[in-house]
Amino acid sequence: MSELNEPNDLLSYEKEYWNLSYQHIAGIDEVGRGCLFGDVVAAAVILPVGLILEGVNDSKKLSAKKRDQLYDAIMEQAISVGIGRVDAAMIDKINIKQATRLAMKMALEQLKIQPDFLLVDAEKVDVSIPQLAVIKGDAASQSIAAASIVAKVTRDRLCQGEWNALYPEYGIGIHKGYATKMHREQIQLLGPTPMHRKSFMRNLFIEEQTLF
Repeated sequence: MSELNEPNDLLSYEKEYWNLSYQHIAGIDEVGRGCLFGDVVAAAVILPVGLILEGVNDSKKLSAKKRDQLYDAIMEQAISVGIGRVDAAMIDKINIKQATRLAMKMALEQLKIQPDFLLVDAEKVDVSIPQLAVIKGDAASQSIAAASIVAKVTRDRLCQGEWNALYPEYGIGIHKGYATKMHREQIQLLGPTPMHRKSFMRNLFIEEQTLF
């Protein structure tokens, strides 16, 4: 563990609220918001006061190997980690923004320790805990970055394991449910699965039709 006063830009938000006597700050982020397939997955991570995890950054900027390494470090050193998942049917029912917020709330509810402050990546969670929405928070806060890594690794493993085994012909393990050319072609060829977001399908095919 590094000293609290060691310079680290990713701890600027945490330091501000640690100095206000908040001890259990949870970083919250999601992954899969823009996918055509599968759950939106959120993570909430409480790290010890003053801990610096070298290499932690926005999960999108890291290689899969580095994310896996950091995931293990986060899971080992975090005070508590919670995961929330909202499936395609619920996304279609309540829309992706509300589903994202729900997944974040579910992740919070999985924490074994009640946080006293939340740092959230550009969202508001429907709880009474004091919170701050941080724009591009996964590149500005270590706690949010840690949550982004946990959420990303969790969802990628679902894509490459369970979900790919259910629907191997769609290549979920390769594109992770995003709207790649291969994925769109397989949807057109085979039709959507029960895990595809039907509300996203309408937009997808409308966009494709406008290209011709």
